[in-house]
Amino acid sequence: MPSLFVAPLVKKFAKLVAQLESLPLDERVEALNQVRLLLHKASPFAGEPVDCVQWVKADEIEANDYNPNAVAPPEMKLLEHSIAEDGYTQPIVSWLREGMKRQVVDGFHRNRIGRECETIQQRIHGYLPVTTINDNRTDRGDRIAATIRHNRARGKHQVDAMSDIVVELKRRNWSDDRIARELGMDQDEILRLCQITGLAELFSDQQFSKSWDVEGHIDESDFAGLTDDISTYGDDLKDFRTVNTSDENRTFHTFDKWECYKAGFYATTKEGMSQEECEQAYKTVLSSKRQFKKALDGVITEWQNSCEHYLTNAAMNRIAWLGQAAVCYATGVPATYRSGFRLLTKQEQTEADKVALTYLNRWLKKNDLPAVTLEEACSGDRQSDIY
Repeated sequence: MPSLFVAPLVKKFAKLVAQLESLPLDERVEALNQVRLLLHKASPFAGEPVDCVQWVKADEIEANDYNPNAVAPPEMKLLEHSIAEDGYTQPIVSWLREGMKRQVVDGFHRNRIGRECETIQQRIHGYLPVTTINDNRTDRGDRIAATIRHNRARGKHQVDAMSDIVVELKRRNWSDDRIARELGMDQDEILRLCQITGLAELFSDQQFSKSWDVEGHIDESDFAGLTDDISTYGDDLKDFRTVNTSDENRTFHTFDKWECYKAGFYATTKEGMSQEECEQAYKTVLSSKRQFKKALDGVITEWQNSCEHYLTNAAMNRIAWLGQAAVCYATGVPATYRSGFRLLTKQEQTEADKVALTYLNRWLKKNDLPAVTLEEACSGDRQSDIY
């Protein structure tokens, strides 16, 4: 039964709410956000981010550059329809950076819908619903882990992009045990993701070298004998398949033969350039048809092994890879700064995709492979949202 103090308190609060209705829109939203913060502090659930949903202007929210989850066009349409019909039922999870700028931890596609769908944007007055991740999760590695957990909890993550995430965390000196604990993986999955990337440096740490130590007594019975019997080869092979290795049209090269790798495609920084300058380089190359075409021509002409390895993989976003490769070819800026693509206008993004598709089909034709549509070039069950 409610306390005798509850009813009078609610009555007083109702009077304050009535006063809010007379305020202009932006002031009303700001007042409501401040009130929600005060209520959140007094709440017994103050440790739960969902206890405080605020409305923030869309231009105060920026995407992260590491999200490994991509939504294919049909699912994006469904998400747009869902938000249009049912409204926002889930807030965007964000991290509050210095200067009050927020970065998306989870909800990148909900963020896109609120920005790009005109009817929804008008309905929510240019704002987006956000929660703020606990303020002790400020390290980039912690935020990456939070994003992965959100994606994996829904059963959605991409193999190629997850491999890139594991690479970055290992370069940040995260142990395999910590990666397994924070991302909900087992040791075998971490090993497979490292193998997909193919970077030898990832296997140079002490943990892997220890795996070769021999403990205890070993004799011949510990080893399986080799025979000429190949009857079970086909069944055994399936256990060792990695992403899209069963495609007869795929061509593989080890990473040491990739021209893109030697050019710095997988580097984590660009010496002498800030993050903003690297992202601006993406915008400059991709928005200039002349410069973009020249770089693409160089990629498909000179990066033979890289193109064979990546452009024969129908399960990844080949348009995106070509865009990244062209920027790296022209400027040396690595793919880790691919979020610079979002600095382009929507029209410029569309034009860049069309140009990349032209050069993709040019390379496919040269190698006696069938041409593809934009949708075929950008999608697949394990496509990588490289842009």
